[in-house]
Amino acid sequence: VQLQASGGGLVQAGGSLRLSCAASGSIFSVNDMAWYRQAPGKQRELVATIARGGSTNYADSVKGRFTISRENAKNTMYLQMSSLKPEDTAVYYCNADVITATPRLSRDAYWGPGTLVTVSS
Repeated sequence: VQLQASGGGLVQAGGSLRLSCAASGSIFSVNDMAWYRQAPGKQRELVATIARGGSTNYADSVKGRFTISRENAKNTMYLQMSSLKPEDTAVYYCNADVITATPRLSRDAYWGPGTLVTVSS
């Protein structure tokens, strides 16, 4: 199973970006998915989570500005980021709880390689 995140880049404060994360491979089912971020010199932190059924949770720092969503048929998750602030600058990682079918049913957590978001003031 591979997770591939895309959509990062450089944006001015107040701007918007949309991140995508697609899971591929021998997937039986993708359960909870999440976005994390790690700013320079800081620990990785949870940004938002979304269950397969669509329920969501957000870190207080992004509530009202970020929206997490997913398309189960495509095993893809999104993060719409608006009103971006310089403190949102970080490498954003996607995480997924995946059930694979081969060689047998197995459940593991997978991470994508990260995509850099830079917000200039």
